Amino acid sequence: MLCLTGDGVQAGDHPQAKPVFDLDCVSLLEIARTLRDEHHFQSGRKISFAPRVFFGAAENPSGLPHAWRPLRLAKKVAAGAQFIQTQYCYDLPLLRSFMEQVEALGLLDKVYILAGVGPLRSAKTAEWMRKNVPGMHVPDALIARLAGAQDQAAEGRKICIELIQAMREIRGISGVHIMAYRQEESVAEIVDKSNVLQGRSPWYPGRDAPQYSQRTAT
Repeated sequence: MLCLTGDGVQAGDHPQAKPVFDLDCVSLLEIARTLRDEHHFQSGRKISFAPRVFFGAAENPSGLPHAWRPLRLAKKVAAGAQFIQTQYCYDLPLLRSFMEQVEALGLLDKVYILAGVGPLRSAKTAEWMRKNVPGMHVPDALIARLAGAQDQAAEGRKICIELIQAMREIRGISGVHIMAYRQEESVAEIVDKSNVLQGRSPWYPGRDAPQYSQRTAT
């Protein structure tokens, strides 16, 4: 279960809605963990059956101020987060610095961190995301590389694959969360070419589903 504070209503298509922030991510995690581990609601009322849930939260290594982000993650882990999904990470030095701080806080053995990646369709798309997605950072060099490519979409997939391969070498990164907005059909190719499956075959639309033993191995 991924616990999120959520976006402000101004980000949606009903800006006239009233914002409600009774709970943020940390308080939601604390309530959920209490239900699971202590078998009661926040009010103290007992429950007869505790849900068996694996709790997660989100984090953004690129968000400002950078030094605050590992501390924010630590609060979420203390509240009950067992895995973390990050915002898109296109700046590897920034991600490495973030993970070094996470390690210094003693969190690597307490949480699984999934780094966010995704193919950029074009330099224009990358520019738009950098300007309009809160906390989003795309380095100038990456945008220039996309702009100079003959096939920018293919280059975006190649960059995504390279990022996944590099992230495998960063201590504390347990996996990646591939976000391919309107490019969902490219995910299997990216996974395949990144070699993270170590010889296992990803599932493609139209392909027969793998046998149960193969699926559990994945």
